Amino acid sequence: MNFPQFAFNNVRRNFRAYFTYFLSSAVMIMIFFTYSMFIYHPDVAHSNFGKFVATGMRIASYVVYVFSFFFVFYSISSFLKSRNQEFGILTILGARTSQINRLIFLENILIGISSIITGVLGGMLISKLFLLISSKIIGEAELRFYWPGKALTVTSLSFLLLFIAVSIFSLVFIRHKNVLELLKGSVTPKKEPKASWLLSILGASLLILGVIAVTRKFSNNTLMYAAVTGIAGTYFLYTQLSVIVVRLLKRNRPLTWRNTNLLRISEMSYKLKDNSRMLFLVTVVTAIACMVSSVLLFMTQINNSTYNNSPYALVYIINNANAGKGDRGHIVNDLNASGVHFTEQKLDAIHYRGFTLNGKPRGIDLLPLSAYRLLSQQTGLPGIQDVSASDAVLLLSRTTNVQNFMDFANAHLQNKQWSLTVKQTLSTDIMPFGPYSSPFLVVSDTAYKALAQDPNPFSRITYYLYKIPAWDGAPPSRVDPEVTIGTKLVEWNQTVTPKHNFDYLLHARGEHYQGSKQGTAMMSFIGVFIALIFSLSSASFLYFKLHTELQKDQLMYRSLSKIGFAPDEMSKAATTQIALLFYIPILAAIIETFVVVVPILHGLNQSNILPPILITAAAFIAVQTVYFLLVRMQYIRSLRKLMV
Repeated sequence: MNFPQFAFNNVRRNFRAYFTYFLSSAVMIMIFFTYSMFIYHPDVAHSNFGKFVATGMRIASYVVYVFSFFFVFYSISSFLKSRNQEFGILTILGARTSQINRLIFLENILIGISSIITGVLGGMLISKLFLLISSKIIGEAELRFYWPGKALTVTSLSFLLLFIAVSIFSLVFIRHKNVLELLKGSVTPKKEPKASWLLSILGASLLILGVIAVTRKFSNNTLMYAAVTGIAGTYFLYTQLSVIVVRLLKRNRPLTWRNTNLLRISEMSYKLKDNSRMLFLVTVVTAIACMVSSVLLFMTQINNSTYNNSPYALVYIINNANAGKGDRGHIVNDLNASGVHFTEQKLDAIHYRGFTLNGKPRGIDLLPLSAYRLLSQQTGLPGIQDVSASDAVLLLSRTTNVQNFMDFANAHLQNKQWSLTVKQTLSTDIMPFGPYSSPFLVVSDTAYKALAQDPNPFSRITYYLYKIPAWDGAPPSRVDPEVTIGTKLVEWNQTVTPKHNFDYLLHARGEHYQGSKQGTAMMSFIGVFIALIFSLSSASFLYFKLHTELQKDQLMYRSLSKIGFAPDEMSKAATTQIALLFYIPILAAIIETFVVVVPILHGLNQSNILPPILITAAAFIAVQTVYFLLVRMQYIRSLRKLMV
């Protein structure tokens, strides 16, 4: 038997130990390969939006590739630690360090090549379905099947180099150990976990600082502060604070000495300390995936809400209306040609730049009360009884620029001839002037006429609002007339308005909805790619760690069964320990998602933000539960075989 055959037989005999690692790697490669097929698809190269998606996918693939390196490295190192006794025996029999290194290298490469072949073949089998689904998600024409030569080459070479690099790095785990250390393997008694009160307090303080950072006024540095303090605090939470909590729990004698709690709590302290770095990594990865998923769901919700709260299908805006009347005849002709019934309403307003607010010049749109009342009757905007000549009402719609206008609330505005006091602020979801509606002031007709006569600091704005009853209702699909006609008119406006200093702007409700929907779908497409890898890797991390400690746990539970522990009691104790490893990271990640996402979105004046987070949390818990049940079933089955 030559050396490669010896390595092959080792893999074959340890196939049960390597199977999950092999399967996880193969699935990871399969996902990477199918997405590479999309990136290098010839039809994507001729699509502008497809190119944008492919670029985002390429960046995501780089992130996943780096993460895959650490995943494979961690997996191999876990298995090597469980085989220390085997390497010690080989050393006693005369095997040199170079031969053991060669054996490990060949085994890893053999598993890696098998994973690459299996992953690529699996990707080829699902490629047609994947291309069909991906084209539907991003709203492009159906992508045809093709021979993915470039994707095949990139995937194979990339992961072959990854497995070679990891195989070389993994040799450091046995190079500096003597024969006695190798023979002891995992039998060496563990020391009682220790923790520092100072580092525990530091970890708790960092978590509190992270919460304070996200609850303060949102800025460009908010996320950076929250990320740094949150990640550092999470690390100390697992490595230090968890040990302190379990130590305090042990001091509760009535709880500790009840039934099998002594076994559970004692093992918990070792499990949490031994797996602290792994739990930290799983928590951070899951938290990032959960936050991104929540934001994507929220964006979808906002897009639907924006459409439903836009009462007019088309809004044609003429800025600086004194300079011209635009070209609304083109809009009317296209609508007449489509055969839809519509009504056109003209509304005049002014953008006034002559106010002084807090010592600084500020500008805002003004609408006379008479025009607002007419608009309110048609759209359901909040009613306003009366406004005196010296008062104003601030209307805030829930858009991203609301914060820029909050200074106007309860403010005193004045120029050389007139002064206004904002006595009331009304918030509304309705956006009468399209999805980009800005907050505006409602003033008396007298104040409006007086301010409009000031020639320098104001410009006239004319709105043409098009109500099309046939297009009202549920959000349209990509082929509905509202989207096709709206897209055509927007494209026309984009070619015409540069000639007029961008004074003529057209907002189409359906076109904006589909554009936002397609953009969110693209980001979801990329996010699902990363979430699949992260979710699979997180579960594999937990399984590999449990499998590494299985031999030691079997010896412990066998001894416990000899002194009278019932199989059901030991199964419950083992289930509790496994559940802690699986659910502590996911619960910590969900809590971090709530702490970060909720205050930031509230700071941006967004509402109804809990449903997307709750849906995301439920999805992650459901997936984690599936992983937990599968791992628990196999783990308990292995333990029961040794119970007497």
